[in-house]
Amino acid sequence: LISLLSFSFLFSIPSFSQCRINNTAFKSGEKLSYDLYYKYGIVNAKAGIGTLTTNMVNLDGKNAFKIKLLANTSGMVGSMYTVNDTLTGYVDTTMVPLLFTKEAYEGKDYSTDRQSYSYENGKIKVRTIRNWKGKPKFDTTITTDKCSYDYISVLAYARNLNYADMKPGQNIPIQFVSGRKLVNMYIRYLGTERVKVNNGKTYNSIKLSLIILDDAFADQQEAMNVSLTNDLNHMPLVIEIGLKIGSMRVVLKNYYGI
Repeated sequence: LISLLSFSFLFSIPSFSQCRINNTAFKSGEKLSYDLYYKYGIVNAKAGIGTLTTNMVNLDGKNAFKIKLLANTSGMVGSMYTVNDTLTGYVDTTMVPLLFTKEAYEGKDYSTDRQSYSYENGKIKVRTIRNWKGKPKFDTTITTDKCSYDYISVLAYARNLNYADMKPGQNIPIQFVSGRKLVNMYIRYLGTERVKVNNGKTYNSIKLSLIILDDAFADQQEAMNVSLTNDLNHMPLVIEIGLKIGSMRVVLKNYYGI
């Protein structure tokens, strides 16, 4: 939807202390549910449901947060353009990415992605694999010395940033794994606003724009807009996603375990 093999990783956290961030935003057992809306031309309709769950698991002998995003279209929109995506990310307790997988059924296409992270000798290696309609598309390894994120780990990272002293328009630069390459990404703080969501409540929120400099996104200046609660939890309230065909709006419906 957000365009949403075993491995061994060598983890040397002292070399990447700059990638670590204290987690004050979420805990194991958090579950958020969302309503999805799809807009394309004159079509602007409820499109289905989504969930975002977080649980503590053991990954290769280490504690890690498993964060899973499910998105499924239904009704009229589902009959026009089917989306059935599962995005799963694993981050350690200091928000360092470990593993990301994506299974995507979109329209008539089916694809799987896998990105595994290893940390050694001051370098980050990301092995990224894609299969398209059951056939290998690519299997490559990217090496970098900068903190890099995927669709799920970037949300965990953004939820734990301190926005209190930021000014509207301020950018936080990071790297983003897009397919077989790394692209520059900016988390842009846009200030605060009041947002009403589908549980009937209105929240004070922080508004962010995620700017991904990659041709895969129709509008590179606003690949994604996110509203988070203006508190320590930074719960995602609304996510607006620019797709190649139309756009998707994800609106909070309910939450548990917070």
